[in-house]
Amino acid sequence: MEPIQVGLLGIGTVGSGTFEVLARNQEEIRRRAGCGIEITMVADLDVARARTLVGNRTQVVADAREVIANPAIDIVVELIGGYGIARTLVMEAIAAGKHVVTANKALLAVHGSEIFAAAREKGVMVAFEAAVAGGIPIIKALREGLTANRIEWIAGIINGTTNFILSEMRDKGLDFAEALAEAQRLGYAEADPTFDIEGVDAAHKATLMSAIAFGIPVQFDHAHIEGITGLQAVDIRYAEQLGYRIKLLGITRRRESGIELRVHPTLVPSKRLIANVEGAMNAVMVQADAVGTTLYYGKGAGSEPTASAVIADLVDIARLHTAAPGNRVPHLAFQPDELHATPVLSIAEVVTAFYLRLRVVDQKGVLAAITQILADGDISIDAVLQRESEEGESQTDLIILTHETVEGRMRAALTTMQALPTVIEPIVSLRKEELA
Repeated sequence: MEPIQVGLLGIGTVGSGTFEVLARNQEEIRRRAGCGIEITMVADLDVARARTLVGNRTQVVADAREVIANPAIDIVVELIGGYGIARTLVMEAIAAGKHVVTANKALLAVHGSEIFAAAREKGVMVAFEAAVAGGIPIIKALREGLTANRIEWIAGIINGTTNFILSEMRDKGLDFAEALAEAQRLGYAEADPTFDIEGVDAAHKATLMSAIAFGIPVQFDHAHIEGITGLQAVDIRYAEQLGYRIKLLGITRRRESGIELRVHPTLVPSKRLIANVEGAMNAVMVQADAVGTTLYYGKGAGSEPTASAVIADLVDIARLHTAAPGNRVPHLAFQPDELHATPVLSIAEVVTAFYLRLRVVDQKGVLAAITQILADGDISIDAVLQRESEEGESQTDLIILTHETVEGRMRAALTTMQALPTVIEPIVSLRKEELA
């Protein structure tokens, strides 16, 4: 069988890793795919640098459209990133009848419905294992390995930069700014880390997992997104005292009234395996009815881990590109005409538990007033921790953990509590998930 010819758009960190791993493991990959897979063309604006990476083995061009126009190219791998030119090139590749492999979670989370529809019309595949959690094969697990299951929820540490920062804050007692600077020094965070630290990157990935898990269209614009920029070291310490660790989680959950889709800092019991995922590592928990809880752990970024996922997609396409489109695994796991327009719930409708930290005047009756407000809102208290004030100190921290409640109720209660004259600073509220 003739080798599959691949055109690579962008040969940065992931692109160079893909080229290297494919060359190094060529024979092993051929045995699995049933044919050779060769990168025969690379497009990159820095032609000289690209040529030093690929040598004389591959044609290098500056214009990505030359790759798309080449009739010998079977698969286009898009590793440019972003929403702009990447979207244009992916749509042009599909229109030209090329299969597409991409690591671009932002593109698919925002424009996935349009891209998948175009691919179906042309009878080509769009594969995106590398778009979520780097080298962890979570997309294949959700689309294929768990296909017999009704998935109930997914919770994932799916951004290594923020997980590294939170680990540094917990282990070394650093504040956020110090931990971010360390992440940038070590290369875990970009010079502009906004997408990471504000939770946007994790929300892109959670959006894709949600669509695959529940058979709904990609709906990034309905995701609730909070980052870690406002997180304080003191709350990490209090959480630790209460038996919890704080992680930035992407969570999607099936409810009777709709789908929860949210990213935010979350208290997780320290006894959970996912709470012990440290540094820049990623992990995804999936709860399903037949198999129960499964956990997927590994490197969520980096040259060769992400290349591993890109090449896995290339092998899948090599195996299936001659199959009738109706016999291939659907892009979002469910048949296209079986996707349901299940609503994504607003954050006010989400059901979760809470961690509250109130800076209060240290006097009698304060705790009673606060607990009464929670009781009036039908919010049940799980635990209370009150820091003993130093001699002569007139203020103290009051920590409250609640049981699950509708977020809208908690917001109303927080407004009432904040208005108390004995609550002297803005109340800190963080969500808490048992993940049991």
